Amino acid sequence: MNEVPQLIILGSIAVDDIETPFGKKDGLIGGSAVYAAYSARLFAPVGLVSIVGDDFSKDKWKLLNRKNIDISGIQVGGKTFHWQGYYEHDMNAAQTIVTDLNCLESFEPELPEGYRKAKFVFLGNTHPAQQMKFIEQLEAPEIIAVDTMNLWIKNTRDLLVQVIRRANIIVINEAEVRELFNTASIVKAAQELLALGPGYVIIKKGEHGALMFTEKSHFSAPGYPLETVKDPTGCGDCFGGGLMGYIAKAGEVTDAVLRRAIVYGSVCASYNAEDFGLGRILNIKKKDIEARYKEFREIRSF
Repeated sequence: MNEVPQLIILGSIAVDDIETPFGKKDGLIGGSAVYAAYSARLFAPVGLVSIVGDDFSKDKWKLLNRKNIDISGIQVGGKTFHWQGYYEHDMNAAQTIVTDLNCLESFEPELPEGYRKAKFVFLGNTHPAQQMKFIEQLEAPEIIAVDTMNLWIKNTRDLLVQVIRRANIIVINEAEVRELFNTASIVKAAQELLALGPGYVIIKKGEHGALMFTEKSHFSAPGYPLETVKDPTGCGDCFGGGLMGYIAKAGEVTDAVLRRAIVYGSVCASYNAEDFGLGRILNIKKKDIEARYKEFREIRSF
């Protein structure tokens, strides 16, 4: 039996068809909730809030129902969200071929009673309306972290801003934060985000690491120098999941905790990039995480 979740994650569950210069894989389990959960579970028990279709296979259910992942918040109905895309030699940018939202399009999150008391939550990349409905069901959260993407910035900016105002931590990549505030300056955009209410703004820079901004400080984490990146799909979600998993384990948010959490999130993302889908992070152990965390410390030491 899984432990009581310390972190609740909202996001998508998908079936992905992915092609990169290193090969092609079809029918992979993916989605923001899945990648985030697989990283977060390395630090603390997590609960998932999402939806899958009636077509979701038993093998994929087995992948979800793993140690430290509670699936009681997953709804079932319709057809599973499907994404097909490819990467060229610029592995920082996915090219989408097909996006079939299917059951995700009409999904309305319903939190199990035990989830409503959650102190730590991560709103993975999904529609801001779903993120807001999730927030409204929480009783007394201590830390709400929010991730997003350019689609929601372009089509639902006002609602997304409302969600950000409810968050303690915003996780966003550098292209998205520039688009959100129509500026070339990451620093200026981070200041705009802080003015909306979050105490911490974390900007993902892909293979180049991540930045954190607060009103009084900033922090730069390096990227891990991977020899081979086979599939970067889900790396941003792994980063957010690892980040929030460590925070849930720590039980508090301070500047020092956030800095360590960012590095742990980066460790998770780096492992994820080494194989297609969940292929690499599926069997990662805590000792692997700690070994690469130590390498990160050495990279930044001077």
